Amino acid sequence: MKKKLILESGEVFHGIGFGADIDTEGEVVFNTGMTGYQELISDPSYCGQIVCMTYPLIGNYGINRDDYESIEPAIKGLIVKEVCDFPSNFRTQMDLDEFFKKRNLSGISGIDTRRLTRVLRTSGVVKGKIVAENAVESEVIESLKNTTFPTDQVAQVSTKTSFANPGRGLKVVLVDYGSKHGILRELAQRDCDVIVVSQDTTAEEILLINPDGVMLSNGPGDPEDVKGATEMIKNLLGKVPIFGICLGHQLIGLACGAKTFKLKFGHRGGNHPVLDLKKNKVAITSQNHGYAVDQESLKNTDLEETHIALNDKTNEGFRHKIHPCFSVQYHPEASPGPEDANYLFDEFISLMEEFKSKKLSN
Repeated sequence: MKKKLILESGEVFHGIGFGADIDTEGEVVFNTGMTGYQELISDPSYCGQIVCMTYPLIGNYGINRDDYESIEPAIKGLIVKEVCDFPSNFRTQMDLDEFFKKRNLSGISGIDTRRLTRVLRTSGVVKGKIVAENAVESEVIESLKNTTFPTDQVAQVSTKTSFANPGRGLKVVLVDYGSKHGILRELAQRDCDVIVVSQDTTAEEILLINPDGVMLSNGPGDPEDVKGATEMIKNLLGKVPIFGICLGHQLIGLACGAKTFKLKFGHRGGNHPVLDLKKNKVAITSQNHGYAVDQESLKNTDLEETHIALNDKTNEGFRHKIHPCFSVQYHPEASPGPEDANYLFDEFISLMEEFKSKKLSN
């Protein structure tokens, strides 16, 4: 099944298709992770994107029942140098090709992923399409240039109805902008009583639940497209402790008067070093984002920078100077990636306990 990847910038990559025999288009990005492809494929933050894996062999330990980060994959497609046809792992239930067929996803293998990554690093992320070998390239390129992708990715992946993940500890409302299961797992390990709510839930509806804390999840797309989120966060500040991850981090920034911008090619992988400015300690982190908070814009807000990326010195975390609120741009729940930063969930627990204690004493 010969296929080709065509970019709006005119580059064409010829390869072999796997998964469903369908055309698929999206924003082409790259991920530097060596493992964790199942978590990546099922991460809602990749909604609308075709992901190029820089590691050359993908699929060698297959697909299993336990490593999903969502029920339904939101990824548009996958690009690999070599896809493994005969995975070997005691948990394997199917190979990558079979999984993609079952989920009606399209992938392409056999292309020069190093060259593609260099294109994306030089020109920035671009629109692309995986098509049949006989597709007319000029027509596809013209179509891509005139294509406007939807801006409602968060609404596409967020839960439509609230649901509970019960525990006997602190009550946490998790606002689902495209939350990974890893966040729920970390909260469950700390016995939190979690209520997951939709991305358009208001502050008033959240406060009616009477939570001990609110977590703002990761998610796809431009934070400025998430309507109503900044107003909701403004109305929660000071009334309940808040912890934001990835998109949640960016939304807190916007709510407090900071600005966001689109990175040239984003941060995606499990090997990104981040410096904790307060502890003067480096953590290797899992990341997946195409936008960042503008550090210069933080100067006119009540936010204090706490973390920076060592690769490009962009913002990776801040805390509110007045209210119990902090957030990070990376993924402390990992899945996939190193778990160096999952202590932040313990800090969230401590923040909630401290706030609750002060509230009771008053």
